[in-house]
Amino acid sequence: MDSLTHALSGALLARATAPQNADDRALPLGRRLFVGFLAAAAPDLDFVISYIGPVEYLLHHRGATHSLVLLPVWAYLLARLCAVTWRRDRPWRAYFGVIALSLGIHIAGDWITSFGTMVFAPLSDARVGIGTTFIIDLWFTGVILAGLAAGVVWRASPVPAIAGLATLCGYIAFQGVLQQRAVEWGEAYARDSGLKRAEVTAQPRPVSPFNWMVVVRSGEEARYSFINLVRREPLRPAPDAGIVALFDAAYLPLPQAQWVRATRFGSSAAERAVAREAWSQPRFAFYRWFAEEPVLLRVDSGNPSTCAWFQDLRFFTPGRGTWPFRYGMCREEGAPWQLFRLDGNDTRVPIR
Repeated sequence: MDSLTHALSGALLARATAPQNADDRALPLGRRLFVGFLAAAAPDLDFVISYIGPVEYLLHHRGATHSLVLLPVWAYLLARLCAVTWRRDRPWRAYFGVIALSLGIHIAGDWITSFGTMVFAPLSDARVGIGTTFIIDLWFTGVILAGLAAGVVWRASPVPAIAGLATLCGYIAFQGVLQQRAVEWGEAYARDSGLKRAEVTAQPRPVSPFNWMVVVRSGEEARYSFINLVRREPLRPAPDAGIVALFDAAYLPLPQAQWVRATRFGSSAAERAVAREAWSQPRFAFYRWFAEEPVLLRVDSGNPSTCAWFQDLRFFTPGRGTWPFRYGMCREEGAPWQLFRLDGNDTRVPIR
């Protein structure tokens, strides 16, 4: 989830849980909402890891700052900081509850996306995520904004904020139903295609909760399709259509769905030999851990190095100018493998 939506969700939760009969020890309502706003954005301060390096970012983003195990520690430290910031007119305990709730809703907001969140860090580096919601979901953000706006109109009542949170929960449940429907459609395709023991996943996509990418993986082969679960006719945006319409047009009605094939290591024997060797390198262990839907992007030979490039289907969005998290291993003749990534211009960048 984007950081602004996280922050707004913290403010909404802070309003929904504000005590009806506040005493002198409780936070003023405006401050409570402000603290909830900031605390719900705080876990994303781990973006500073990206300045150390891209591999460190993948290894640690949504790690310690997004941990349920460490949540009480972060809540205590932030509560102490708030007490000092407001010159100790309230004890740190007055801040602890709203901060803990706001950190919790941030973790929940990331848990519903596909990136994965290490909720048990530092005890475990397992990434969990149910993948019902795209990382930027305008409908999701809109519900939060509507709840906050209604709370301004009916300032004395927490009901609008509570209704907003309930609507969010209902929306996520609705997305879960749609996800299951997309998976079932993919499973039917796998059966009809004779793909035995196929694994089917459905990844949320932007613009509409009905837009999904369905991935059918059978062994080293993956097939994926971009679908809209309710559309009857494909969209044909005008040449001057905006970016939203262009994004949305990629998702086809189920009867007209198109499947694209990809493989983990390539199709030819030469490609497979290079890709398998690159994939198994010790320095590539981070990507084997991170990528849940890895496929081979391409193998480059003799220009001047031999390279095998990989990408994760979870992050492929039609119409997007760049595809993030593309990594590979390269070597020159007789030299050891070296780690690289591809930037937005398809330029290889070495990683030390």
